[in-house]
Amino acid sequence: MKMNFVERFHHWRRKMRWNKQYKKGRWDSLQSEKELHRYQRIIDLIKDFGTSNPSILDIGCGEGVLTMRMQGTPYAYFCGVDFSSVSIKKAATFHYPKSDFETADAIGYVPKQKFDVIIFNEAFYYIHNKEKSQVLQRMMEFLTPGGILITSIYREGIGCWEYFKDNPKLEELDFTTVKTNEDSRYWKIGAYKKTLS
Repeated sequence: MKMNFVERFHHWRRKMRWNKQYKKGRWDSLQSEKELHRYQRIIDLIKDFGTSNPSILDIGCGEGVLTMRMQGTPYAYFCGVDFSSVSIKKAATFHYPKSDFETADAIGYVPKQKFDVIIFNEAFYYIHNKEKSQVLQRMMEFLTPGGILITSIYREGIGCWEYFKDNPKLEELDFTTVKTNEDSRYWKIGAYKKTLS
């Protein structure tokens, strides 16, 4: 089911708001030490369940913080995607090796290749409910055999996890809560593998 005109308008307005926030430095906090534990957990899951030297697709990459955190960890190729053109321009200025960044909306984004690891990096809950199932199904088609899907969601992620946990085509490999010293600041991170059935 596709979004109606009003839903598309609100989606567009959110995109404009994110661009403004990135321009004003609202999301500079993603590089903070508190966020480090979340990014490190994603990297650990890639190491634990992914192939060596993987190709990685980071949906919701923002300014490329995960790519920055991955320096020193081998990867064959890293593609970061975000619907904020401002964040993508910032990410591209770092010139990370074997990495590309592109502005795209997850709702219509079609990867140019298959990936060993696909990450919904604080992005899945921003996908409209009418589009979540189709986006997830499309991304699963671009996972290599034995590839893994990682989802990081701030706090509870109500209305999101059932797409992963109740999906007969996904096997849960790990599910973790990453906490900080603030009760209200935590993330839930799941790792999944596409089943053969």
